[in-house]
Amino acid sequence: MQLVHSPAELLSVLRKDQTGTPESLGLVPTMGALHAGHTELIRRARAENTRVVLSLFVNPLQFGPHEDFAAYPRDLAGDARIAEDAGVDILFAPPVSQMYSSGFASRVSVEGVSEGFDGASRPGHFTGVATVVLKLLNLVQPTRAYFGEKDWQQLAVVRRMVRDLNVPVEIVGVPTVRSALPHETGLALSSRNTYLSAEQRSRAAVLSRALRAAQALYAAGERRSKALLAAASAELASESGLTLDYLALVDGDMNEREWVDNEGVSAESLAEYRLLVAARLFGVRLIDNMPLISADALTAAL
Repeated sequence: MQLVHSPAELLSVLRKDQTGTPESLGLVPTMGALHAGHTELIRRARAENTRVVLSLFVNPLQFGPHEDFAAYPRDLAGDARIAEDAGVDILFAPPVSQMYSSGFASRVSVEGVSEGFDGASRPGHFTGVATVVLKLLNLVQPTRAYFGEKDWQQLAVVRRMVRDLNVPVEIVGVPTVRSALPHETGLALSSRNTYLSAEQRSRAAVLSRALRAAQALYAAGERRSKALLAAASAELASESGLTLDYLALVDGDMNEREWVDNEGVSAESLAEYRLLVAARLFGVRLIDNMPLISADALTAAL
């Protein structure tokens, strides 16, 4: 595995590796603090491409003034070991000065899908995400880029940006990896989980239980969004230390739905319906989402 720290060095390595033989290139953008969710992204990229580039960059543009940019976990040596073991060919880990030179003044804004939920709670966040992702896509020019579905709205923003700006890349969403530990079963893996103790992570699993409660009610025949979200809300209320940011049911365009209408809706569109939740627990902001409809239930519904 090659470790590079500047865009110029990255471009040099990519050009040097070109052999004239057709190949595919997979990009896995991350902010580091790698965990099993990231290794699943790498595994998928490794299986589908000739070479894999993993970027490791804590992007200041996507943090608000009172967020955790300074405290965000950083471990280049540990991340490099994980990346190499997982099969990464090139690890791109630039300092901020290499990504945003003096006088940097350009931003990418994606309207619509970026404006609610995390976009409302974290003003400017998705502009920062879209800007750095477009820079990485331009630098690497990958065949495919891999993003975890845990950040569902982020995935929607990136897909819309790529479509609208005709970026020649396939965006691949990879299902959320969840903890299988008995005391925290179902907890979505996240770099910010490192802020929590074992006991706190156990209590944070309430987010996934809440979403599963709504899934179960839908499977039992309920189609009203208000009732589905009430089931999730009741589960969240069992955790006294939790402060809810949002809880919603959205379609593939990030529009909130009042009713799950199976009639006249394609299987592909119905599969994009998502339950979203964001909450603060023990001073840490956590997000999660799940598809409303399992693959088996979707087949039965249609």
